[in-house]
Amino acid sequence: MKHLKLAALISGAMLAMTGTAYAKTDMTFGGYIKADVMFSDYGNGAPDSGSLSRQFYVPGTIYGEKGNGKQVVDFQARESRFNFKTVTDLEGGHSLTGFIELDFMTHTDGNERVSNSYSPRIRHAFVTYDNWTVGQTWTTFQNPGALPENLDFVGAADGTPFVRQALIKYTSGNFQIALENPETTLTPHTGGARITSGSGVVPDVIARYNFSQEGGAAYSLAGIVRQLNVEELQGTTQLDSTDVGYGVSFAGVIPVGKDDFKFTATYGEGLGRYMALNYANAGVLDSNNEIQTITSYGGFVSYRHWWSEQWRSSLTLSGFSADNDVNLTGGSVNKEAYSGYVNLLYSPSKPLTFGVEFMHALNEREDGVDGDLNRIMFSAKYVL
Repeated sequence: MKHLKLAALISGAMLAMTGTAYAKTDMTFGGYIKADVMFSDYGNGAPDSGSLSRQFYVPGTIYGEKGNGKQVVDFQARESRFNFKTVTDLEGGHSLTGFIELDFMTHTDGNERVSNSYSPRIRHAFVTYDNWTVGQTWTTFQNPGALPENLDFVGAADGTPFVRQALIKYTSGNFQIALENPETTLTPHTGGARITSGSGVVPDVIARYNFSQEGGAAYSLAGIVRQLNVEELQGTTQLDSTDVGYGVSFAGVIPVGKDDFKFTATYGEGLGRYMALNYANAGVLDSNNEIQTITSYGGFVSYRHWWSEQWRSSLTLSGFSADNDVNLTGGSVNKEAYSGYVNLLYSPSKPLTFGVEFMHALNEREDGVDGDLNRIMFSAKYVL
């Protein structure tokens, strides 16, 4: 508490030196500690220890490693996170908020031999001044409030938009509009390693409208327009092409007595990385090395039932499909991904939750190659 008071005095002094008056600054520290034990069965052999799929379900990472064992167990506390938030009331009715959050997921810089040491990574880092938000946070195309309560890190990964990135966003009532960081992912002509391009100067433009109904139902409708661009030398070939991608996503949370029903449905041309953790690319290069967009669509439904004040379960079904032109992409590209989850959670007190979850996932490529994953996950989570 002494540190928080000192920080408040320092921030007050800094604001005074800049001539900005304020009423008060509230500072909060939050996050949670989460420990997972995952028993996984990969149909084609498990990925190596530390691989992304061994941390959480990522569509496209479960095709397996032939020769490796199929059944593995992983213990981890990598989803644990911490955040720091300040809220300042300025003179004239203005408000200023700062937020930063870190966790330890996705890194492969540590190992499980001795210390299980993994680097922290930025999840969120943004400042909000009145109606403006600047920094890194959830893409405006996604409604994180509609995500299901699953033990898996994302949950319904193949059926939801899921991106955090830098943006500039303006909010007016229920309406939001943002300019967000552009990044294009492409499949080479007839297939090959993914081309990731940061070329171009046109940001992704995203708008979202949130609305609610009597009874507590809440919905969001989001739309995106983005430029797909590549300008780089691939071997001896100079790539220089642009195209336009677009998409729409509808999400909602509907109370059903004490229970709730959550869903998201998304469709688009050239969505690429915005859907299913970039399971499919935004476009493919044709024989003239011009970008042709790839159509994709996906969604999920999740029903959460409260057995009592302390016990609850969620049933979630999720899916994604890409409409690839195999004559352009070749047969090794991802086609469809599906997953299902059922869990049982117990909270003996509000900040503490124990749970068990079963997950089944199936991924399939255009050439018929598939991979499947069955996982039983046990978790303990304490909210700070």
